[in-house]
Amino acid sequence: MTTVRPADELTLVNDQIRASQNSIAYDSKEYVVEVIVSRFEKKLFFIPDYQRAFVWQKNRKCKFIESVLMGLPIPFMFGVQNEDGRIEILDGAQRIQTLHEFVNNNLALNDLERLDLLDDYLFSELPMAQQNKFLDRSMRMVVLPETINRQVKLDMFERINTGSEDLKKSEIRKGAYSGVFFDLVVECAKKPLFISLCPISEARAIRGEAEELVLRFFAYSEKYSSFKHSVSGFLNDYLKEKNSIDFDKELYMGQFVNTLEYVSRNFPMGFAKTVNAKSTPRVRFESIAVGVNLALLENADLQDQDTSFTEQAGFAAQTTTHASNSGPRLKARVEFVKNQLLEV
Repeated sequence: MTTVRPADELTLVNDQIRASQNSIAYDSKEYVVEVIVSRFEKKLFFIPDYQRAFVWQKNRKCKFIESVLMGLPIPFMFGVQNEDGRIEILDGAQRIQTLHEFVNNNLALNDLERLDLLDDYLFSELPMAQQNKFLDRSMRMVVLPETINRQVKLDMFERINTGSEDLKKSEIRKGAYSGVFFDLVVECAKKPLFISLCPISEARAIRGEAEELVLRFFAYSEKYSSFKHSVSGFLNDYLKEKNSIDFDKELYMGQFVNTLEYVSRNFPMGFAKTVNAKSTPRVRFESIAVGVNLALLENADLQDQDTSFTEQAGFAAQTTTHASNSGPRLKARVEFVKNQLLEV
């Protein structure tokens, strides 16, 4: 049943929609593969810092190249023209890098569904006619003008990529909510002591796991008591808030460094479960990192002490993944570590 809305409410709704609408002129351009690769090599097409690393698996790359060889339609790419005339790739980085890799003979095709005779072929091994046709395949790109503001650009990045199964929440956040506070998060994630205490697999590292953990450290340390159940929404809101206000960088950096130094002195395995661990469970990191920080904030003179409680059943129960994203479970695990340290 359709609800009849009050006129004053509809006026407010109309005003809100109009205020959010942007009238943006844009060009729809077509580039052939040869031009795309050439412009990428000359950095006339470039991938900004907030974009994700090149993470397509080889089978995904090969399937894309097969689609180009077959002449199948390729989805639009999106770019923003900068003041210097170069185009910042907003969406299409994976495709452009794959084209570059293949044309430069750094990608051997395999496991193709339709073109199975091309198994182990490099670009230069294709028949010359097919090389020429490949280089002449055209792809469309929507190019936005340099006049659009940063927020519109980041909004587009978020909405283009939200819903993509291949893009993790942390990668979307890196693009959509980049700003001064996220710069601090990145700086913290690069600290050698953090890297040594918090092992992260290469596959997770290139998809923003280190930044994800650091952001959780700050967000949970400051607002864990108000967390309910949506980690992504909670972190997004926190990051947007911090990016929009003045904050004391030295204060936040100090908390992070003090926590790392205390963990280094008192937790033999750092944030990891074992000495030779290749990765760090998020719930374990949250428990120790946020718990230690909360304890230090309550007692700046907290003494070094035995932390063997991390080997006991009580700690294990707090750091299981079951219901790990619930507010009560988060509160319980960070306060468990805090109270263990303070009560001793």
